Amino acid sequence: MKSVLLIGLGRFGRNTAIKLKELKHEVMAVDVIEERVADILPYVSNALIGDATNPTFLESLGVKDYDLCIVTIGDNFQASLEVTSLLKEMGAKKVISRASRGIQKKFLLRNGADDVVYPEEQVAQWTAVRYSSEHIFDYLTIEEGYSIVEIDVPIRWIGKTIGELDIRNKYKLNIMAVKNESTISMQITNNTQFSGTERLLVLGKDADIQKCF
Repeated sequence: MKSVLLIGLGRFGRNTAIKLKELKHEVMAVDVIEERVADILPYVSNALIGDATNPTFLESLGVKDYDLCIVTIGDNFQASLEVTSLLKEMGAKKVISRASRGIQKKFLLRNGADDVVYPEEQVAQWTAVRYSSEHIFDYLTIEEGYSIVEIDVPIRWIGKTIGELDIRNKYKLNIMAVKNESTISMQITNNTQFSGTERLLVLGKDADIQKCF
C-alpha cells in the first residue's frame, strides 16, 4: 500500500483517485473547487479544499511523507507547472504529472516531473489499435515499440500446442496467459493446447504483433 497525494479532481483526477483507493492505497485528494472535494470524499482516505499553487498550503500537506504525488490539473497548464515544480522543491519522492497536449510533456519534465501521462494520446493509440483489428480486444503499451495485447486464438492455431506452433521462435512473441471466460491461467507450457474458445495475452514488439495477427 502506498500513500498518494493527488492534486486536481477533474474527470481524470477523480477517476484516478477512485481507482487508487480500490487498489487499497491511501489517497489524499486536493482541489480548489469545493464541490469536487465533497464529491470525492466517500471514495478516498481524505480530501481538502485548497490552492496547491500556494506554497504555504502545499507545504502544510507534508509532501515528503507521500510515496507518490500525482498532478492531474488538466484545465490550467500554468498551475500544473507550478505545482509540479513546488512538489520537487519540497522534496517529493516521485511526481507524476498530466499533460493535456503533447508539447506540455517536455515542460513538465523540465519542471521536475519524474514522469508524464498524456491520457488523450494513450487513449487514441488504444482506440486505433483496438478497433482497426478484428482480433485484438485490449492493448497496453509497455515501452516504446512493445505491447501486451488480448487476442482471439487464430484459427490456424486451434488444436495445436504452443510447442508445435513454436510461437516464440517463429513469431517472436510470448504467450503470457490464457483467458477462459472469467478465469486466467498463467501456467503456460509447450503442451498448452488451444481449443479456440480462449483468448490470449501476448507480449511482443508491435511490428511482430501486427505481422502475426
